[in-house]
Amino acid sequence: MDSGHRAVPHTADIRIEAWAPTREECVAQAVRGLVESFADVSRAVPTDTTTFEVTAETVEDRLVAVLDEVLFLLDTQDVLPLSAVIEPTDGGDTVRFEVTGLDQVELVGAAPKAISLHELRIEEGPDGWSCGVTVDV
Repeated sequence: MDSGHRAVPHTADIRIEAWAPTREECVAQAVRGLVESFADVSRAVPTDTTTFEVTAETVEDRLVAVLDEVLFLLDTQDVLPLSAVIEPTDGGDTVRFEVTGLDQVELVGAAPKAISLHELRIEEGPDGWSCGVTVDV
């Protein structure tokens, strides 16, 4: 299975769908899809790295926690992740973002406000993992 992501039109919101061979890469693709839904990062280069721990028990809660961190960094530090690496640990996941400043990207859409739990999905299938999340803008 290849990895990828796409934004799908959704009434007054954005729907991000992602897929990959592993859960960790699927979540990383969802991060990329979220960022690319409102910012052109094609010419941006990483300026810093941030690492954090996710301790949520369910895969759904882990997905939401990672995407919420994107919004937190956007709101509090004016940075966006250009890449995400998720590594499973005994108590959850360690997540590492390579980030760049908002001043290094072109905004091309409305900034996200929240991750909705409505229609949230992450699951393993015969060809790998897929997820879908609705983003309030």
